[in-house]
This record gives sequence, C-alpha cells and structure tokens, in this order.
Amino acid sequence: MMADMRIRIDAVDLPGLTGPAPADGTVPEYGNIHVAVQRRDRPAELLDPYPGDAASATWTLECTATTSETGTEVKGPYVQDRLGRRFIYLSWGTVDESGVFTMFRRAKLMLDVLPEELLAAAARDGLLVGRLGLTDASGNAVCARVEPPQIAWTAERAA
Repeated sequence: MMADMRIRIDAVDLPGLTGPAPADGTVPEYGNIHVAVQRRDRPAELLDPYPGDAASATWTLECTATTSETGTEVKGPYVQDRLGRRFIYLSWGTVDESGVFTMFRRAKLMLDVLPEELLAAAARDGLLVGRLGLTDASGNAVCARVEPPQIAWTAERAA
C-alpha cells in the first residue's frame, strides 16, 4: 500500500555564518555559511537554504511511504538511497557574492535506523518530524551520520 507523506525537519541551534578553516588551508575560514536539503542525485539542487545564523530552519519534503510485509519504505525527491540505506542530506556550504553555493560538508539524517512502528505511524498519519540542533559539541556544523538521540523523530498528523 502506498500513501502520500511528508517529512518535516525542524532545526535549531545553527552554528553561525563562519566556521573553522578547512584542513587544506585553502581559505582562512568558511564564511557566509548556509545549510539546505540536497535533492537526490542532484547535489547542486538545494531546497530552501538558510543562513548559518538563522534562529531556526524548517524544511518540508514531499514523499511517499510504501508498506509491505518487509516494512515501510520512504521515497521521494529528497530521500537519498545508497546501497539500500535511506537518509536525507543536509548540505553545508558557503555562498559567494553572486549567490553560488559551494558545499563543504554534509550531514546524513538516517531514516533506515527508525523503528518500523514509527515509520508505519508516520505513513498512516501523514507526517514524520525530525527535530535536531545543528551545532556539534565543538561549535561546528553538524556533519556525518545523524541518528537518535542526536535527532528526535516523531509521527504526527498532517495538517
């Protein structure tokens, strides 16, 4: 059975507009940092970039949930699928004077680690919500794999 569903990502605690220099020393520090959701198989296509000093950031992604004997599978234009692992990329980048976004880091919001009961409830109710802070313990932009408890996922009724 297939159902229309949305995923909403509610982020707080953004790290700011500047960040530490890359290890290769090509720039003294990252500046005018933004974060956005990356479209599947189109790294340059970004959904709703937010500046790194925003009070919060929210993205809503259209997707579908298919339920079978093996569980609930979520698919959509912003849901990545690498080797059967489903996740959402948050891309961090700098934005230059002409508005060009240059990615320097990504965070993977892992969906395949979520309990089946949660995915099934989200498919039934229409909305999966992930809430997280975007600054790591060192004060930098969150990157790499992001799983609970670093992100809190809930199923909610779609409005």
